[in-house]
Amino acid sequence: MSKQWVFSGQKIIKDSLQALEPFLGQPLCFQHGKWAVYLAQDSQELTPLKAITQQYQLDLAKTDSQQSLTDFKLLAMDMDSTLISIECVDEIADYCGKKAEVSAITEATMRGEITDFNESLRRRVALLAGLEATVLEKVYAERLQLNPGAANLIKAAHLAGLKTLLVSGGFSFFTDRIQARLNLSYSRSNTLEIIDGKLTGKLLGPIVNAQIKRETVQTLSHELGINTDKVMAIGDGANDLEMMSVAGISIAYHAKPAVAAKAKQVIEFGGLDTVLHWFEDGRDFLC
Repeated sequence: MSKQWVFSGQKIIKDSLQALEPFLGQPLCFQHGKWAVYLAQDSQELTPLKAITQQYQLDLAKTDSQQSLTDFKLLAMDMDSTLISIECVDEIADYCGKKAEVSAITEATMRGEITDFNESLRRRVALLAGLEATVLEKVYAERLQLNPGAANLIKAAHLAGLKTLLVSGGFSFFTDRIQARLNLSYSRSNTLEIIDGKLTGKLLGPIVNAQIKRETVQTLSHELGINTDKVMAIGDGANDLEMMSVAGISIAYHAKPAVAAKAKQVIEFGGLDTVLHWFEDGRDFLC
């Protein structure tokens, strides 16, 4: 199967195409301000291409030219800082004046510096004890936004016949609403304990950690009768690496360096629908 370079970004313009021409020649196809596709050959060096992507803030993927979006059967996604633009636990903590403390734990965990996710999450949730549960609705209504391209990617995935899974170390209050909003096929996450209208600082049931994320993808794949090489998995933090490791395509989205280093594809600048640029039928969904 032949390979191709796919460059994506708003600066797919005359200047960037001219910068690429000495190394790659003319593109096989391109759409101004969106993508450019070139034939990939083993003799081509990656270093100058990477320099151009940084100069023009383009994302670069090397893909199989014959591979289609419809070849995949399941799209698995993390929620916080992947499908949505915030870390929900940090925003909840803002309502009790503890955002800085909670955010520091979140960042260290996502970078992989705190390796015990269960303990990290319990520590953060404990700091929320006593908050009115109405704060959750405020975070959802006032602060939570989908990341750019999220709706386009999910719509295209559904049209291409993929099932969609939101699997999160975050909270069911948010995943349930996003699942309904985007008509996602499945979701799994953690449940905050609420008693008398207040957060207790505890969680109900097993914690959805990296291992549970991986097992969820594997179990669902088995139920759907597919191999995990038919799965696309997208995440941004260390907690996503396990599920990404079993997927046919692992995608690091605006991710921590440790995650980007292990992913098959990386989206550094663009939106989630950059994924669609990598497939001919995916690009059709954007036209």
